[in-house]
Amino acid sequence: MAELLIMRHGEAAPGYPDHERRLTERGEDEARAMGRWLADRSDIDVANLRILASPFVRAHQTAALVMEMLPGNISMDTLEIITPDDPPEAAVDWLTLNAGEAPLLLVSHMPLVACLTGLLVEGREQAGVGFSTAAIAELEADIYAAGCARLVSMTHPASLA
Repeated sequence: MAELLIMRHGEAAPGYPDHERRLTERGEDEARAMGRWLADRSDIDVANLRILASPFVRAHQTAALVMEMLPGNISMDTLEIITPDDPPEAAVDWLTLNAGEAPLLLVSHMPLVACLTGLLVEGREQAGVGFSTAAIAELEADIYAAGCARLVSMTHPASLA
């Protein structure tokens, strides 16, 4: 059963253009906290974790800060189809073809993270869960298709304090 972690980026400062917005100091702290939480998880094969981030600056910053907290030499790749306005079906199609067996962390944005979670778990993107900044939804699935995943947990940085 494959593990999929869907993460919203840390808190970002307002600004324009949207794709260049950067994390605030609080957003950086949130990302590090979630990275430490992942590093402490013995039930996830963190050494083989694949990290994919949206091309937006704040998602890349979040992924980089999470990676700093993890053991080993984990790398990050950019996945162009997980920006805030992309359809969740494109991410599901990508997962179906490319996910593999290694645990996967997608670092993206609202509303995509909520819509993708809703689509995978409930079969409807409108059924998505709320994501605070830097929150991670942990899903398990044998296949990535609408309604075929199970929501294992939802973890927010504030719940770690």
